[in-house]
Amino acid sequence: QVQLVESGGGLVQAGGSMRLSCAASGRTFSTYTMGWFRQAPGKERDFVAAISWGGTTIDYADSVKGRFTISRDNAKNTVYLQMNSLKPEDTAVYSCAAKLGRRSVVAGHYDYWGQGTQVTVSS
Repeated sequence: QVQLVESGGGLVQAGGSMRLSCAASGRTFSTYTMGWFRQAPGKERDFVAAISWGGTTIDYADSVKGRFTISRDNAKNTVYLQMNSLKPEDTAVYSCAAKLGRRSVVAGHYDYWGQGTQVTVSS
């Protein structure tokens, strides 16, 4: 069982930066693939980024490549999402998720989810 708690959301102007954190409970955090997803009002949940258990392999959605960076600190049981050059279309509820096994861009493949944190980018 893994419990996830996101933090770091809020309001930022377009072009600004924000870092999200996702703190995980449990001693087996380092064995989980971690992902970030986002959901805007009236839209489906979209993949943002994923990182392998060791942090060596990373995937990004095309829409965030070059602007967002996912990382993890297994000693702190935490995964991060650094977001730069934010755009109004990045506005969404951002959620972290955990799964065993290989990385996936499919939300349904993840077993554990945080409650989400709101990110609002003003133009």
